[in-house]
Parts: sequence; C-alpha cells; structure tokens
Amino acid sequence: MTLIELVEAQAARLQGAGLSFGHGTTNAFDEAAWLVQWALDLPLDGLDEHAARPVSATERLVVDALIDRRIRQRLPAAYLTKQAWLQGVAFYVDERTIVPRSFIAELLADGTIDAWLGAHTRRVLDLCTGNGSLAVLAAMAWPEVRVDGSDLSEDALAVAKINVDAHGLGDRITLLRSDGLARVHGPYDLILCNPPYVNAASMAGLPPEYQAEPELALAGGEDGMDFVRKLLQDAPAQMTEDAVLVLEIGNERAHFERAFPTLEAVWLETSAGDDQVLLLTRASLLSS
Repeated sequence: MTLIELVEAQAARLQGAGLSFGHGTTNAFDEAAWLVQWALDLPLDGLDEHAARPVSATERLVVDALIDRRIRQRLPAAYLTKQAWLQGVAFYVDERTIVPRSFIAELLADGTIDAWLGAHTRRVLDLCTGNGSLAVLAAMAWPEVRVDGSDLSEDALAVAKINVDAHGLGDRITLLRSDGLARVHGPYDLILCNPPYVNAASMAGLPPEYQAEPELALAGGEDGMDFVRKLLQDAPAQMTEDAVLVLEIGNERAHFERAFPTLEAVWLETSAGDDQVLLLTRASLLSS
C-alpha cells in the first residue's frame, strides 16, 4: 500500500463514521492526510511528494490505532496531535483550551485592519486569548507593538505560555488572568476578541468534537451575547481615543444586531464571508 492509498482508505473510515470536522480541516480526506502524515512523522504538506511512498505493515498499525482513537473518542484531531495551525504558524494545543480557528487570524495576516491602525498603535489586547495564537500572530504582524493576552481560565493561560515561549515572544507578550476586561492593564490601541458566543440552542446541538472543548470558551448564553454585552459596555474605558475593537461572533450576526440595533459596526470580509467578524471604533461604542 502507498501513502496516498492509505490516506484514501482512512478518509473513507472517517467519512463512514459520521465524524464532525472543523478543527483545522473541513473534510474527511484532509483530516486523514493530516493524521496519517503526523502519525508517520512526515511533513504535513508533503502528500504530493510522498504519495507513492510504500507504507509498511507496522506503519499501517500505527495509523490504524490513531484513526481508531479519532473515531472512538470523537476528539478533535488537534487534541490527538497536540498541534494546530493558523496562517501557517504552528501552535501547541490540548484539552485545556479551545482549538484555535479564529478568522481574525486572516485579518492579521492580510492587513485588512491596518487601515484603522497607525503610528499610535502600540498596545494590543487579545481578549479571551485561549492558547495565545492571536496574541502571537499580532506580535508577529506588528513587531513594534506590545501585546497582552488575557483569559479567565488559568488552564488556557498555561497553554498560551507554552506558545508564547515557543515563538520567543515572552519579552513582548504579557499573559493576564482576567474576567473580561475587569483586570486588564489598558488603555489599548487595539482589542482583538474571539469570545464565547454560541447561543444556547446551538450549544445543545453541538457534535461531540465541539463538546470536547472547554464550555467556557464557547457558551454565550441564551442568544450568545452574554459576554459581548458586558464587553461592549466596558470596552471604551479600556480603549485609547483612536482605538478599535475587532470582534468575532461566528454565526450569531442576527443575534448581535438584535442585541445592539443602534450600534454602527464595520463588517469585515473573511474566507467565511462578511458576517463573522466586525470592527467597532471607540466613538461608535460611546454613541450607541
């Protein structure tokens, strides 16, 4: 059996098991390619190059065991590999924190929000930092800024420290434990936030892969806006005059607009469309 044949066989197993994807891959084939190559210690982007590589019986057993675990435990693949990728950057992850997949990462990489920034942008807050991936990407995108990454979860902050240290950014990223904005050290010129925003009905219907993640990082109350309401109330006091808040709300735009009908928001285009991430100025928050 060749590598590509093994990947195709394992993809069929994943597909047949009715698994849910979305923690780094969106389909059975891509997830099988990831898990097979990781299990065999091959480059994750090397499937084309190594497609015809023969696979030994021992290697097949190793791969079978990993795929068995994925099917049996319904854990996100990232929890099995202890690794997730955002914008080509590798991050450590485990069950103590949500698997990073924020669309804000795209906006940091492609410069979408740069138009709202400038020479005044010196301090950035990554609120609900989780495993610290957005804090790391922000520090990489803007070498002149200092970044605070805050989270209520001590477990998440422990994972974030692993990533901050792994990328050599301990001198520019400070990790803080804070319930929302209660104990951060503002004011900031830019706040990034991928908060818990999943509404109660959606939480009840989540597949096991998503239920394996910390509920604290997902559940946003009846309409998904519990954390967001408090955030938008408190944010102006933690923002400099020209600061902006970049907020991810997933599929909750309708709930967001019902909760904040007079708030003037700029909806930002990502690969998922223009209703997942929005930008708010301090002035808009104060006038709503």
